[in-house]
Amino acid sequence: MQWTEEQITALAPDTSSLKSGRDLAKTNKWLTIQQSERALWGECQGSGKDPYRTAIDLTNVAFKCSCPSKKFPCKHGLGLFLLFTKQSNAFTTQEEADWVADWLNKRTTKLQQKTENKPVDEKAQAKRVDARLKKVNAGIEEAQMWLKDLIRNGLISAPEKENSFWENAAARMTDAQAGGLAGMIRNIGEINFFSGKWQGELLEKLMKIFLLTEAYKNIEQLPENLQADLRNLMGWTQSQEELKAQEGIKDSWLILGKQEESEDKLTVQKNWLYGLQSKRYALVLNFTFQTQQKDISLLVGTVMEAELVFFRSNYPQRAIIKNRFSPQLMQKPTFLGNWAEVIDLQADALSQNPWIERLPLLVSQITPMRYNDDWVLKDINNQYVRVNPYQDIALWQLLACSGGRPLDLFVLQENGAYTPLGFWNEDKYMAVGSLQAKD
Repeated sequence: MQWTEEQITALAPDTSSLKSGRDLAKTNKWLTIQQSERALWGECQGSGKDPYRTAIDLTNVAFKCSCPSKKFPCKHGLGLFLLFTKQSNAFTTQEEADWVADWLNKRTTKLQQKTENKPVDEKAQAKRVDARLKKVNAGIEEAQMWLKDLIRNGLISAPEKENSFWENAAARMTDAQAGGLAGMIRNIGEINFFSGKWQGELLEKLMKIFLLTEAYKNIEQLPENLQADLRNLMGWTQSQEELKAQEGIKDSWLILGKQEESEDKLTVQKNWLYGLQSKRYALVLNFTFQTQQKDISLLVGTVMEAELVFFRSNYPQRAIIKNRFSPQLMQKPTFLGNWAEVIDLQADALSQNPWIERLPLLVSQITPMRYNDDWVLKDINNQYVRVNPYQDIALWQLLACSGGRPLDLFVLQENGAYTPLGFWNEDKYMAVGSLQAKD
């Protein structure tokens, strides 16, 4: 696997750790630097008597260091990894030291234990499901009454309503254990009612809520995969233990992009992957509570040999990693040629699941540019699409890298706009916004 400096610097917890890590990315800072097929390790002399022992798991990227730093990864881990990207030939290939092999084996055992199925009390589970079904069905009836009252009173009054109006309705759906429906109602309150497009946004969101509630009332008459979509949208979860018992898709998965969203004490990490053989996109979610260490094993721009199992859906996107193997060399994937092809793909996706909120896309020969004080993306046929306006700094970097020339992009389509998350610079894949000034 060819690691790049941009991939490693993206792991730094802050700028001071990155600066210190770069200072340690020199052979004279290390007493030993060694490697095996699955790890890097070395000893770095600090201020104490004994050197700090640092190791990096290359198969499922993680760091270990004997230094007292509470930052993750610490400066020693960053320094060792950065040194490897610059001078990999300086690392001698050795049999893994006992402390390295012990750490790696414990990690492997722990990951395997997560995949083991636990016994389920089927009677208690059925009782909980039945009780929830009654609550959800009652919530659906209330939601439809709320929708009809809202429309009967006139949507023109929507901008005048306090945020509590939407929150109270969402809270009643939460009480009905229909968390997904609660989220859809809560999102209405986030519409910018000062824009000239709020009417269309409001109507679209209300129509999706009505379509969901009406379809759910007739769920037993629908195909199984569409039933799974409806349950997921309503807030039911699919058992990951049951998913991992299924056969997955083995492929070389290119990690294309990473996004993070935080609410209260929970951070959700969204990782977008693409199967180079299967030509399928996958969304892998990782959840972190409070001060838990974030999962950094999926590095943007790397290729992971793994088996993924997709959640049941009429248009599957979300997946879990069942097994992963050694990283592979980078390969360029298959791209769509223009925005017309993108529209065809979007139409096909929406025909299978009309509630899809976001769609990952690989599109070739796209030029980022400014047009009437807005950002747009132009294809080879001079067709334009609107860019998410909240990426201004990152888009200036993207424009600088393109030099005005077309780029092969990975973009995410959501809410009628496109967000570039990565691009190819010659044969190197880079995350948008990953460029950092060097000392």
